[in-house]
Amino acid sequence: MIIETLQKRFATHPERHKGVEWADVLVRLRANPAALRSLEEMERTGGQPDVVRMDPATGEAIFFDCAAESPKGRRSLAYDRAGLESRKDFPPESSAVDVANEMGISILTEEEYHFLQTLGVFDTKTSSWLATPPSVRELGGAIFGDARYGRVFIYHNGAQSYYASRGFRGSLRV
Repeated sequence: MIIETLQKRFATHPERHKGVEWADVLVRLRANPAALRSLEEMERTGGQPDVVRMDPATGEAIFFDCAAESPKGRRSLAYDRAGLESRKDFPPESSAVDVANEMGISILTEEEYHFLQTLGVFDTKTSSWLATPPSVRELGGAIFGDARYGRVFIYHNGAQSYYASRGFRGSLRV
């Protein structure tokens, strides 16, 4: 079923994957059952995964969460386990890093987030945690992004922070 959903989304949004052929993506999907499970989780949690490009070096199909807003099933999370454990009052249920690991996906990097924003307009009402450089994380912070006023903004917050409107977007290489 996930393959049919992905194929329909692929056909509906050709602007996201110029030059990519569905047949090439399908070969990669059929050869990787673990990736299908991860894509099912991305879909189940509201990410609406779609192919955004093929890696020319490896031939991998690269999927990003392409839902208009940060996936509903992945919001109200601290950034990582250390941030979660440092939360003294009203801790969230989990962290973005833990959930991504359980799903078998990676949190978008800052560079990937900027690329995603060239494919459409995302996170105009929500924000998304981004993979945070160790130098920022060592100081207790984590980064997130959103789009407002026709621009993409990257901000910082304490890793223990969580908001109902902040989730995370994932990527998966198949």
